[in-house]
Amino acid sequence: MADKLMDNLVIAGTAYSSRLLVGTGKYKDFDETRAAVDASGAEIITVAIRRTNLGQNPEEPNLLDVLPPSQYTLLPNTAGCYTLEDAVRTLRLARELLDGHTLVKLEVLGDPKTLYPNMVETLKAAEILIREGFQVMVYTSDDPIAARQLEEMGCVAVMPLASLIGSGMGILNPWNLQIIIENATVPVIVDAGVGTASDAAIAMELGCDGVLMNTAIAAAQNPVLMASAMKKAVEAGREAYLAGRMPKKLYSASPSSPVDGTIGGSQRPRDRGKAA
Repeated sequence: MADKLMDNLVIAGTAYSSRLLVGTGKYKDFDETRAAVDASGAEIITVAIRRTNLGQNPEEPNLLDVLPPSQYTLLPNTAGCYTLEDAVRTLRLARELLDGHTLVKLEVLGDPKTLYPNMVETLKAAEILIREGFQVMVYTSDDPIAARQLEEMGCVAVMPLASLIGSGMGILNPWNLQIIIENATVPVIVDAGVGTASDAAIAMELGCDGVLMNTAIAAAQNPVLMASAMKKAVEAGREAYLAGRMPKKLYSASPSSPVDGTIGGSQRPRDRGKAA
C-alpha cells in the first residue's frame, strides 16, 4: 500500500496523485462539467482557450468560477489551431489570462476532418514556446521519432494519440506506443481516441504514465458515471502494470492449484463410465 501511495505522476517537477487528465468541453453546462471532473478525481484539467471563457468575455459565465485554479491545475490547450502562429498566440494569451501560468498543452492540427496533428508545425511551435519559457505538454502522432524529437527539444510530456480525436476507437497501434514508452524519459500520456474504461485500462497496462480524455466522458449517456468508471480504470490499469502480468501462453501444463502431495493427488482419475 505504501508503494501505491508514493506512485505519483510527476510533470515538470510537480507530483499528482491522479493519472487521469480530463477536458472541459462538450458538456451541457458548467454544473455537469464540475460534477464530471469531481467524479473523475482528475487534478489536471485541460481548457480550450479559443472556446472557453476564462475572463476574456466578462458578460459570459467564467469557467474559473466553477473550476478555480486554487483547486485544480489548469492546462490551457490550443484546440482548433491549425498553424504554429495561432497556437503560439493562443498560449501567450493563456499566460496573460492565468497570471503567468506556463504549463500548457500544445496541439497544431493538420486538417478539420481527422484532427490529426501537423507534426512539422507542432515541432516548430514547441521550439518557440520552450524558448519563451513555457512548459510544453505536446499532442503528437504515434511516431516514435517525432516523440523523441519533442522530448529532446525540452517538452515536459509527450501525448501520442491512441486513435483520432473524438473517434472512441481505442488503442489502434499499441506497438508504436510501446516503443515511445520504452524510450521516453518524460511522461507519456495517451491523448485522443479513448472511448470507454477498458481503453483507458489498456493504455495504463502498456505502461503509459497517464490518459487524457474529454469526449469519452462528455459524450457518454451519463457523463458523471463514465467519469467515475474512467477513474477506476486508470487506477486498475496502473496497478496491473506495476504488478506485472503473467506471461501469455497457449495453454499451461501445470494446474493453477498444485495437486502433488494431496490425498489422491498422484492417482490417475478413473475413466468415466467404468465400474470401480
